[in-house]
Amino acid sequence: MVMMVNVGEKAPDVELKDTAGNLVRLGSFRGKKVLLSFFPFAFSPVCTKEFGCFMDDMEKFRDKGVDVVGISVDSHWSNKAFADSIGSDFPLLSDFDKKASGAFGVLRNDGFSERAYFLIDENGVVRYKHVMEKPSEKLDDHELLKNI
Repeated sequence: MVMMVNVGEKAPDVELKDTAGNLVRLGSFRGKKVLLSFFPFAFSPVCTKEFGCFMDDMEKFRDKGVDVVGISVDSHWSNKAFADSIGSDFPLLSDFDKKASGAFGVLRNDGFSERAYFLIDENGVVRYKHVMEKPSEKLDDHELLKNI
């Protein structure tokens, strides 16, 4: 069994596809604070609500110097359609091969990721993490913002 990444540890540097199909290394965010939001499936009701909330609060995240990045096991085409449908202006990355979910320790036995949040600092170190007990629930943005 893969162990979950813990606070104080270096975040795994895996390569994922963005919505245009370009390869993006998580390490490319070094020098910035980034909130990685693992979500189970594009277009699901909770994920749609969650990313709507992120968009509503994006200015608050940016005021704290944090970039929000969504990660799901969906294909980059699905993430592109999802991003277009909700009007997302932040990156959604495809973990289709499940390397990121596995490396962070949030890959479920049924093949999708837990709903999980990892705040990574400018040096690539995990400073906060929260994994939802049920993927059908989301963490309130205010809870995330107070931990940044």
